[in-house]
Amino acid sequence: MAVVSWKEVLLLSALVVGCYWNTLWCGFVFDDVSAILDNKDLRPATPLRNLFQNDFWGTPMAEVAGVVGRAELLSSIFLLAAFLAYTRSTGRDNSIVWTPIGVTVVLVSAATLCKEQGITVVGICCVHEVFVAQGFTLPMLGDTFLQVLRDKACFPYTVLQTLLKLMVLVISTLLLVIVRVQVIQSQLPVFTRFDNPAAVSPAPTKQLTFNYLLPVNAWLLLNPSELCCDWTMGTIPLVESFLDARNLATLAFYGLLGLLAYHSLRYSHSSAKTVIMALSLIVLPFVPASNLFFPVGFVVAERVLYVPSMGFCVLVAHGFRVVSRKGQLKKMSWMVIGVLLATHAVKTFNRNLDWESEYTLFTSALKVNKNNAKLWNNVGHALENQNNYERALRYFLQATRVQPDDIGAHMNVGRTYKNLNMSKEAEEAYMIAKSLMPQVIPGRKYATRVAPNHLNVYINLANLIRTNESRLEEADQLYRQAISMRPDFKQAYISRGELLLKMNKPSEARDAYLRALELDRTNPDLWYNLAIVNIEMKEPTEALKNFEHALELNPRHKLALFNSALLMQESGEPKLRPEANRRFLVYVEEEPEDANGYFNLGMLAMDASENAAAERWMRRAISLQTGFRSALFNLALLYSQSARELDALPVLDELLRYHPEHVKGLILKGDILMNHRKDTQGAKACFQRILAMDPGNVQGKHNLCVVYFEERDLPRAERCLEETLAMAPHEEYVRRHLSIVRGKMAAMSAAGQPLSAAEGAAAPFQEEKGRPATRTEGKSAEEIKDIETKRAAALQRLEEIERILSGD
Repeated sequence: MAVVSWKEVLLLSALVVGCYWNTLWCGFVFDDVSAILDNKDLRPATPLRNLFQNDFWGTPMAEVAGVVGRAELLSSIFLLAAFLAYTRSTGRDNSIVWTPIGVTVVLVSAATLCKEQGITVVGICCVHEVFVAQGFTLPMLGDTFLQVLRDKACFPYTVLQTLLKLMVLVISTLLLVIVRVQVIQSQLPVFTRFDNPAAVSPAPTKQLTFNYLLPVNAWLLLNPSELCCDWTMGTIPLVESFLDARNLATLAFYGLLGLLAYHSLRYSHSSAKTVIMALSLIVLPFVPASNLFFPVGFVVAERVLYVPSMGFCVLVAHGFRVVSRKGQLKKMSWMVIGVLLATHAVKTFNRNLDWESEYTLFTSALKVNKNNAKLWNNVGHALENQNNYERALRYFLQATRVQPDDIGAHMNVGRTYKNLNMSKEAEEAYMIAKSLMPQVIPGRKYATRVAPNHLNVYINLANLIRTNESRLEEADQLYRQAISMRPDFKQAYISRGELLLKMNKPSEARDAYLRALELDRTNPDLWYNLAIVNIEMKEPTEALKNFEHALELNPRHKLALFNSALLMQESGEPKLRPEANRRFLVYVEEEPEDANGYFNLGMLAMDASENAAAERWMRRAISLQTGFRSALFNLALLYSQSARELDALPVLDELLRYHPEHVKGLILKGDILMNHRKDTQGAKACFQRILAMDPGNVQGKHNLCVVYFEERDLPRAERCLEETLAMAPHEEYVRRHLSIVRGKMAAMSAAGQPLSAAEGAAAPFQEEKGRPATRTEGKSAEEIKDIETKRAAALQRLEEIERILSGD
């Protein structure tokens, strides 16, 4: 192993930092979104065991698993560490040192867990052991085996040692393979022709194309000038004939590889050893992703060249060292390597800018390849995430032109039309996508024939047409069709449950959600939806239990927090108020701009007679939502109940400015104007507005009668109450108040007083000065006046109680 000085380490580190420092300002793009941002395995609440059950994307490996499901960088680190550990497994006397071998096995396991191709380090270790550590060449190995077969000699001790070490590595490798096969349930991953068109092509197209991909990858190592983040679909046209000129590149690649392998395996000098190790780093880690032994989910992927690029760099460095030692080429070789490093550094720095965002990444890819519909789709997605639907639509439509049978592209077109409120065009696009779906074949799993996400076309189409009340049954049929194609299609059950709830079939909706929960009991949204069904079925206790399940899985589930707190509040149970208050407080932490959270905190404070807190929360809600109807009315009611009636008036004015038809607000304002401002004209205007909107409003009619009473127009008050009683013959308080007015009229008639203000003095109902007091039922005028005062006070209290009980 070469000794590296600290100066060389510093130089290399500075070069790396200089090339990649601008990536610090780049965001999460492409696979980062699925692998990091949306990956539930990375969340604190997820059990650690899920890391070993799920793939790199957080999906169970028994379901969508692939050869390229782990991180290349982390796998490469463990791969190199495993190789370095193995190089120390031979003692100075050629004895076996078992500790490095044990460490190697552990590191091989770690590399494989990070990415499956990490297991290929075992092959690299075998090559190193045989051709470097033991110094064998291919002719020497051949001679040794021939001698053993002819019984002329036994295996040399060093060969036996080598075999023993390699057997340990191979056995550990086989155990890892067995575990991996068991995890994926002995099934190879399923890919569609959109991922890898050659994988489903007939012979010889399949073989010619897969072999041609080898020189394509070699060219990317040699000249990485045109890089693309996605090489699937139609990026590389199929090689369909032996006469295709591209087959020459395949022959040239195999010829060059054969020459290098022949040179390195035939000779034992240091140059040959360097070349054989470089080739092993290039070839062996690439084999699992080469498509030669089993198909993978891509045509070309630059990421799988990470470890092979190490071997390629070793070849370049070795070639430079050989050439630079020749006097006449020394200066030229240094100039060439300098230009090479400079151009690649600049290329790397500029390439980093392409990865700034998904939009820059995919538009840069389109400059390299315009025949990949997936790239057009991804640019559309990036624009869609920016709510730029018009431009996104143009890219999605172009994707359908590049690949007319791309179901996902037509789905994207339909979704974008929907976002643009073009329902007719959206439905047409979804219908095209649906027509491209293969027919169901009885007895065959649908998931093995089509990408599962394509089944979303049924969900999207159903979600679109169910906005039309007359097509709910049609939408339900689409959900059921998706479920019949894939019985474990969880989203279909969820969407169907929502539809059944809309169709007023809560029992069937509950069954749909329970089926979805059988598939995924760790989904808090499912428990939340089931709780909503319980509310519709008048099962508040069950609803609270299911809300609790949702919050156990996600303690900050916003909708579960809000609705469970609301259910506790509406239960009227004082013991539940503190927990409801806590949940609303957590909710407003999550949604600080949602006025509803603050409003309900205000209502809880009102229930607890915490007026200062109630006023603060209501004011906060109103500041966030101008003209917040319920918050304005309840704030005014709070002031009214707190003997701050005059403070309620500006609040009511604001309420009625935004909601002039608010009857209860008009009643409360009229009451305050009449009883606290003594503004009977203003009160009369409020009650008359109510009756203009709703002539049958008993409360508005009754209060207008009270205004007539206050205006000392007793005949009109009597007629008004008679009309009110005819409207509500069973309202005892109207009958009682009519009796009071008639009693008052009788008393005033007996006293010779006028029955309306137009007929007599302007003073309110009392004896005129200078006249003798009039008795009623043996009582003095002062006693009668006192009784009337108490009656009026009792009447006002009764009305206040009635207003509170019927408040918003």
